[in-house]
Amino acid sequence: MSRFTRIIVGPPETSGRHTYSRSRYSYAAAVMVVIALGLASRKFPGLFPAALEKYPGDALWALMVFVALCAFLPNAKTWRLAAFALLASYAVEFSQLYQAPWIDSIRSTTLGHLVLGSGFSWVDLLAYAIGIAVGSACDLLWLRMRLLTPSA
Repeated sequence: MSRFTRIIVGPPETSGRHTYSRSRYSYAAAVMVVIALGLASRKFPGLFPAALEKYPGDALWALMVFVALCAFLPNAKTWRLAAFALLASYAVEFSQLYQAPWIDSIRSTTLGHLVLGSGFSWVDLLAYAIGIAVGSACDLLWLRMRLLTPSA
């Protein structure tokens, strides 16, 4: 295990003598659900209150980053995954301050726009934090429910 991996993953999530473990398949499926919800939030604006504008999609984008990290690093502590997801989301947002023809051409494609966005907004940072906070809370709840459920 590399030093970087040890820093990000750390020891497994534990509660006393119990070790939590995430199912890669469950979290991979959750990534697909979150992507579908995010795309639906943009295609069907009435899905969320109009006052929220585009921000549910931004929160769902950051949530997708968090859930994907859970799938790739199933033994990592939730707070570490949340911190890394927030760092990655913020990095993508701040990268939007950089404007150059080569990256703007990527951003002009549908996939490039979905992944990299197009324009920097301070409010997006708040939406990302909310999406990751909701994901972290759900992750911790899910892990604790699995711990309390007797295995067959």
